[in-house]
This record gives sequence, structure tokens and C-alpha cells, in this order.
Amino acid sequence: MAEGRLTHVDASGAARMVDVSAKDVTARTATASGRVLVSSEVIELLRGAGVPKGDTLAVARLAGIMGAKQTPSLIPLCHPLALSAVSVDLVVTDLAVEIRAIVRTTDRTGVEMEALTAVSVAALTVVDMVKAVDKAAVITDIQVETKTGGKSGDFVRVSRR
Repeated sequence: MAEGRLTHVDASGAARMVDVSAKDVTARTATASGRVLVSSEVIELLRGAGVPKGDTLAVARLAGIMGAKQTPSLIPLCHPLALSAVSVDLVVTDLAVEIRAIVRTTDRTGVEMEALTAVSVAALTVVDMVKAVDKAAVITDIQVETKTGGKSGDFVRVSRR
């Protein structure tokens, strides 16, 4: 593959699924994160009595796990992978719900998209659960933090903030 060339388009510019059949099966992990900025009222409810729809963090955690498992159904050119593990953690801070997902597989391609999808779906679920209290909630900063395994090696995000 030439450096800088898009891998999901062929020579004529048509979209295609990358052929990974010649790649080695290796252990691969990806971590992604994101945030849902919410009102102080939502923070208070999440730390106390809970929001009217129910246990926001538990529902979002399950939704994130389900989202990771559905990634190839949602992202057209993603390969279906046998996921070995998916964890989604949500932490309520003074300004936001912080979300972190870790996805593992032993397969021929990475799980960055599955980790990003887990965070995205968990974030969307938080918004759905709190929208009756805070219609202005904002999803932000969804990004890959780390990835391991595969031919391209490891990646660790360097904070730019």
C-alpha cells in the first residue's frame, strides 16, 4: 500500500472493502473516549436520585457494548470481527459524563471502529436518557486513545490540550 493512499477505494475511486485475508491473526485492542456535556441539574440527578427515564449509566453501558457488536452493520466497509471483550465505563464529573470503551479481538484487522462506535452509542444513549432534563446536552471529543496489535503497530494519542 502506498503511503497516503486511501485504503477503502479502488483505482477507479469506487468504495470497496479491504481484503484482509493475507493479514496475520493477532491480538488487537483499541481504547476510545468521549464526553457528553450536561447541565448541573443532570449531574446532580446522576449523582443522586437519578434521571426520570432510569439508570442512565447502566443503560448507556449496555448500549455501548451492543453498539460495538453492531459496528459492521452500521459502518458499511467494516469487517465483521469476533470480539473477545468489550468494556464501557462512564464517569460523572462536574461538567460531563466521561465515556471510555476498550475493545479486544484476535483477528486480522483492528477494533478502533468498534471502540469508537461503543463510545458513540453510549453517548447517544446518555443524551436520550437525559433529554427530558437537558435538551442542550452535547456529545464531544470522541476519539481513539490507543490501539495495539497488527502490522502498523501501536498507537497512543498525544494530548494536544
